[in-house]
Amino acid sequence: MSNIKENPRYNVISMRISEAESRLLKTLMRKSHKSVSHVMREAFTCFAAHIEQRNESGSAA
Repeated sequence: MSNIKENPRYNVISMRISEAESRLLKTLMRKSHKSVSHVMREAFTCFAAHIEQRNESGSAA
């Protein structure tokens, strides 16, 4: 079996968050048993779906 990942990820994003956001992120990680990267990937996916749904319904921001 190969050690090469099937879907390698090479892009790194760095961002600053508040103390409250950090606490919320840590809570989400603990409750979901997921890494910060996984939580953020899921957040991106949910946000993209929300934007797409809003655009399809013709709603304004």
